[in-house]
Amino acid sequence: MTKLVYTLFLIAVLGIIGFATALFWKLENTRPPLKYNDFLTNLENSEIAEVHLKGGNISLTDIYGREFSTFSPDVDTLMGKLVQKKVAIITEDDRPSPFGNFFTVTLPISIILIGGLLVMRTQQRKSEEEPEFAKNKAIHFDKNNKPITFDDVAGIPEAKEELKEIVNFLKEPKKFSRLGASLPKGVLLQGLPGTGKTLLAKAIAGEAGVPFYSFSGSDFVEMFVGVGASRVRDLFREAKKNAPCIVFIDEIDAVGAH
Repeated sequence: MTKLVYTLFLIAVLGIIGFATALFWKLENTRPPLKYNDFLTNLENSEIAEVHLKGGNISLTDIYGREFSTFSPDVDTLMGKLVQKKVAIITEDDRPSPFGNFFTVTLPISIILIGGLLVMRTQQRKSEEEPEFAKNKAIHFDKNNKPITFDDVAGIPEAKEELKEIVNFLKEPKKFSRLGASLPKGVLLQGLPGTGKTLLAKAIAGEAGVPFYSFSGSDFVEMFVGVGASRVRDLFREAKKNAPCIVFIDEIDAVGAH
């Protein structure tokens, strides 16, 4: 069940429950109220045809077919007057029915619990998501774009020769796994600025036909505690989704400097 379907389902359930509650209360309170003094006056004038007694609550029908509701503070005295006036009397148990208990107690609690669970689930999903400022700032070069190859890198033949092994690992990992070899976890490229380290890393991704992520080490360091670590997690989470790929961290010495 997707998040949208789940949310719509809960909204529909809450809507049905709310509608049923409103309908129940409407059915319970359809009779207009009548002042008790007016009720006694009508009773003395023999204008009451039938009464339903439920504790002190009275639902009545007069001789004209009109229906009202009222409340009696002294039911015992009233019973004598009703019998004297030969009014049809129907008594009901004043204990709340299970159906009434459901709508007055169980239903509100259920609505609160379901609503609370929905809010908690929404907040949990939000907390699991990285805030915008904590997301990685890596530049993603898709493998479908025009790739950079070793032919685009001038000079440094020794470095290119050594890195071809990484390319072979990325292209045919099963071949090396059968021989018991494992892919290196990383490669450290050292050199002065402008000597082609970034271009060389892009060439590895281009030769292997895998995505390339470029990230600066200084972006790992932030004045807010935990932001840098959050960016690292977000970067490698995205990289794992697109594995195999190359993650290039430029100026990694900026991390060590702090």
